[in-house]
Amino acid sequence: MATIFIPAQLRTLTAGIEQLEMDVHNVREVIDQLEQRFPGIRDRLCQQDQISPSLQISIDSVITSRGMIAKIQPNSEVHFIPAIAGG
Repeated sequence: MATIFIPAQLRTLTAGIEQLEMDVHNVREVIDQLEQRFPGIRDRLCQQDQISPSLQISIDSVITSRGMIAKIQPNSEVHFIPAIAGG
């Protein structure tokens, strides 16, 4: 199963859970399963049917640009990384 890491900003929605294991094949399935388990989290991760522009997704330490269709392997690690703004 893939390991999904929850960013600190969203842990209030997950009762403090930092990571969990999921049987998923792509990012869309991760979002769907997270929403089933933690209602409302999709609104923080997505805008309409796309990953929020304030997030990046890292799969096995590689930032992906494939959004919801990015493939996930059974032993993958998935991180939702908040964007960092500078000035």
